[in-house]
Amino acid sequence: MPKGRRTKKVEARRKREFTYRGLTLPDLQKLTLEEFAKIANARARRSIRRGFNTETTRFLERMRETPADKVLRTHVRDAIILPEHVGRRVSIHTGKEFKEVEIRPEMIGHYIGEFALTRRFEKHSGPGVGATRSSKFMPLK
Repeated sequence: MPKGRRTKKVEARRKREFTYRGLTLPDLQKLTLEEFAKIANARARRSIRRGFNTETTRFLERMRETPADKVLRTHVRDAIILPEHVGRRVSIHTGKEFKEVEIRPEMIGHYIGEFALTRRFEKHSGPGVGATRSSKFMPLK
């Protein structure tokens, strides 16, 4: 086909299939924890090899026990997202409230706490407005 000419048929865009280090999601979900540790990034690999602490171990057990349609509430922010967690909903404590997050394939290998921010940007109004009684009568722009 010559450059600059368009065909009447337009191919539908195909969404790229998710891969993590060359493996698709079903392949990742078949892996054991030790096999996943071999392909994970260095931080996750080190955490898995050293073993999880009691809170993280309890969180992983609760993830396996609860049905997939229920939301699991947790204070554990240092748990690594594993391939078996994809599609689940988790409410993560931010220090003040619980933020609900749905785990997607792109989150594999990250920590759960990365997706529930503990700080938020606070936008302030004009400087000094309402700070004192006299500022009440300042003209607003």
